[in-house]
Amino acid sequence: MSDVFDPKLVESFILEKLSETKLPSIAVAVIEDGRVVYSRAFGFRDAEKLLPATPRTLYGIGSVTKSFTALAIMQLAEEGKLDPHDPITKYVDIRFKPKLGEIEIHHLLTHSSGIPALAYAEAFIDSSVGAGETWLPITRDEDIFVFMDKTVEDWISAKPGERFFYLNEGYVILGKIISNVSGKPYEKYIKDKILKPLKMNRSCFTREEVEELGEWAQPYIIDKDGKLIKSRFPFGITADGGLISTVLDLSNYIIMYLNRGKFDGKRILSEQFIETMTKEHIKMPYEGKPEYYYGYGWIIKNFLGQKLVSHSGSVLVHTAYVGLIPDKNIGVAILANGSGYPLSQIGEYILASMLGQNPEELDFVRRERILKILEGTYHTYKKTMKIEVKRSGDFLLAVEKSRYWEITTILVPEHLDMHRAIFYTISRGRKLPVEFIIEDNKVEMYFERYKLIKTGS
Repeated sequence: MSDVFDPKLVESFILEKLSETKLPSIAVAVIEDGRVVYSRAFGFRDAEKLLPATPRTLYGIGSVTKSFTALAIMQLAEEGKLDPHDPITKYVDIRFKPKLGEIEIHHLLTHSSGIPALAYAEAFIDSSVGAGETWLPITRDEDIFVFMDKTVEDWISAKPGERFFYLNEGYVILGKIISNVSGKPYEKYIKDKILKPLKMNRSCFTREEVEELGEWAQPYIIDKDGKLIKSRFPFGITADGGLISTVLDLSNYIIMYLNRGKFDGKRILSEQFIETMTKEHIKMPYEGKPEYYYGYGWIIKNFLGQKLVSHSGSVLVHTAYVGLIPDKNIGVAILANGSGYPLSQIGEYILASMLGQNPEELDFVRRERILKILEGTYHTYKKTMKIEVKRSGDFLLAVEKSRYWEITTILVPEHLDMHRAIFYTISRGRKLPVEFIIEDNKVEMYFERYKLIKTGS
């Protein structure tokens, strides 16, 4: 294991986030120089039965599946059976006509088809776990082609290749292309050509396989009060997010990428095509630094001066993150049986430690620490007025209550440091600054005409 990696610091951070967000369990594997150097699970794969999670526990990996789909497309391209710049209509029949230009396989791989998200996956997941009002009973990939009928023509908003729109439906189409070109069902192709060669023996797609393999992470919904609600898993998702795996199996997948397409002496994909997959193809619509790009099934950004190739996944009741830094030959896989804290941030915390950096100095960690300090009860002079300040994601909410009314003001951060935090809100159409001063154990809040002192947590 790297001398700079600090397991105790990482474990403390993970346990803190489990406690704060009520996530039932998190499983982690850390990879360096072609081998797993650390693996551990925290919490319970079944909270009711008090069954602990382990690195062998099965979780749905959600959209991390997209990189497997992209890898399969690249394998077929390497065999000369398709070209990423072929139009999709060469391999599948679609019910809509692309009105602003031909959509290529490349455009689906990079989410640049020009079609904004149609939210089939969101509706399917919500209805499957009982969290939404829409009922969308998708049971096979052909149903997506029915779902994407002629009305999609009116939804197209940009020329292919011009703009990034994350499109789950596009990856379902890619799965169908893989099936049509290879002559195998998508799931069988992935098993035969990727999972088996990578010795990912505890990875699968179906309920029956999960029951046979055992040690399944019970899916949970964490409600607004932090209560764990036992739920169902949305079996039936395929090429856009249906793979089920473990952190140890995903470690083999990461090792293959770090070895530029080779695993255990076998070549899964040529180095040239691995480079194509992890190339910055299209800019994602996030302002500020670092800039985010999408490759083929992967997100690419600069992280502490290094190229980070990663992807997150979520099916609401299970979440996932895989990240690797090829030039440093390190990577991490993280899985959880709930949605409570971004696993990407835990992943970056671990990778920062692997790089010899202090992960407590990462921007998101510093921001979270400051927001936590600012949460609490504030009073004006002689407690003539009270405001409750609480966190909501990246924002703060300032709540004033009386017997008859409640006013909630959203505070948007502009500048945060451990001594002074500046937020703003909109009042009567005007931008109003809200300032916090932090000195030792004292926090002062300046809100419109008022000065308030934090008096409780």
